[in-house]
Amino acid sequence: MKILVINGPNLNLLGIREPAIYGTATYGQLVAQVVAHGQKLGQTVEVVQSNHEGVLVDTIQQAYGRYDALVLNAAAYTHTSIAILDALRAVGLPTVEVHLSAPSEREPYRHISYVREYTPVCFCGKGIQSYLDALDYLANTQGDLL
Repeated sequence: MKILVINGPNLNLLGIREPAIYGTATYGQLVAQVVAHGQKLGQTVEVVQSNHEGVLVDTIQQAYGRYDALVLNAAAYTHTSIAILDALRAVGLPTVEVHLSAPSEREPYRHISYVREYTPVCFCGKGIQSYLDALDYLANTQGDLL
């Protein structure tokens, strides 16, 4: 499987941004662990990050025909972006939602996930392990999520 991992705003600041919530691992460490885990599973994994909603929408659209599945941490856009939801629906790629923290245990405005209207499963609250669990899930289902 060829999987694109898409990370939203502020994830580039991992290790600096609120380590009590997001952990002390850096973004580089997250990327290295995710790519290495995918390789162990026989997956080709590419990872991108943007702080800009339109870039995330473009990235999802450009994934069509190039990737078998997506792993998406839309970060704050999870709770606000209908545009990202619409892009996911438009391309129709199997997508797993991930979060480092557990949004349902945080502020009430983080309980809303527009992305979840499209994604069948969400791995959250386990730090980087959330991403690894998503890759495991895709390996076990062969991306047959829809």
